[in-house]
Amino acid sequence: MGEQRMTQLVDTYGRGHRDLRVSLTDRCNLRCTYCMPHDFAAWLPSDELLTTDELISIIKVGVSQGIDEIRLTGGEPLLRPDIVEIVSRISAIENPPILSMTTNGLALAKLATPLFDAGLRRINISLDTLDREVFKKMTYRDRLDDVFAGIQAAKDAGLLPVKINAVLLRGINDGEVTSLLDWALAEDLNLRFIEQMPLDAGGIWNRAELITADEIFEQLSSKYKLSPVDYRGSSPAEEFLIDGGPATVGIIGSVSRPFCGACDRIRLTSDGQLRSCLFSMKETDLRGILRSDLSEEEKIEALISKFHVTVKDKLPGHGINDPSFIQPSRPMSAIGG
Repeated sequence: MGEQRMTQLVDTYGRGHRDLRVSLTDRCNLRCTYCMPHDFAAWLPSDELLTTDELISIIKVGVSQGIDEIRLTGGEPLLRPDIVEIVSRISAIENPPILSMTTNGLALAKLATPLFDAGLRRINISLDTLDREVFKKMTYRDRLDDVFAGIQAAKDAGLLPVKINAVLLRGINDGEVTSLLDWALAEDLNLRFIEQMPLDAGGIWNRAELITADEIFEQLSSKYKLSPVDYRGSSPAEEFLIDGGPATVGIIGSVSRPFCGACDRIRLTSDGQLRSCLFSMKETDLRGILRSDLSEEEKIEALISKFHVTVKDKLPGHGINDPSFIQPSRPMSAIGG
């Protein structure tokens, strides 16, 4: 990686945007309760999803405007049949972005090495519990062993450091805070706890049940001495040295400790809508431009304009803590995590 490039995507609050989260599909092979109901079936029609060529066209425009990190998300991005080709084509863009992915890890045993060879460099794997029965209860699938195999494959492939994302639900897996960290340290994994966000399709989010960043910190502190890492930058995670380091643990307090002031992210949904925030009520349609009768040159100009409009319209914060907050109509699986 060379020096960080200047970005042209600066909003009215002075925040430069260099990180594009790209959802490749709204589908998933787990049914995590904080994301979608177990019988969820409101999938996007396949003809509304971006084709791979359309996806690459948009990413090229984003990179030309200063995007220098792409994170592939879903749904579950490894369900995209041409996922290795997508990674390879992004890596082949002139002045390529750093390429990372968030996944549930189920297919990584087969795909970790091909993805690394194609240009993927960092990976976040979602895992909320080490207990098979709790995993089945939270995901409605008996696939815990596949996640463990995927984590090992990611390490073997060189996708280091492997980050683990854990969401805590009260009364379900909130007793595993220290055991998850014990395991992560033993396995040389970077663990980050994430507050549950109001982005589930089932609408079960309840602030009174929220396990907050403070609570997570207190539980961890019962066993480990945590000291804050000085530099955070635009990272959503507050990182803490464990017993003086070098190992760290992260806490992402999306609700109770918003980090909107340093946010450098914009999001592309799998059906081609550009969003300035997970919780935005506005979307900008890019798919329509790509499928219009405009010339290639006109399409690129229009896409550049839409990137700038989306960033310019970005609000100072997500507003979860505002009494007037309204949960977005689209769940996390459709927006892209």
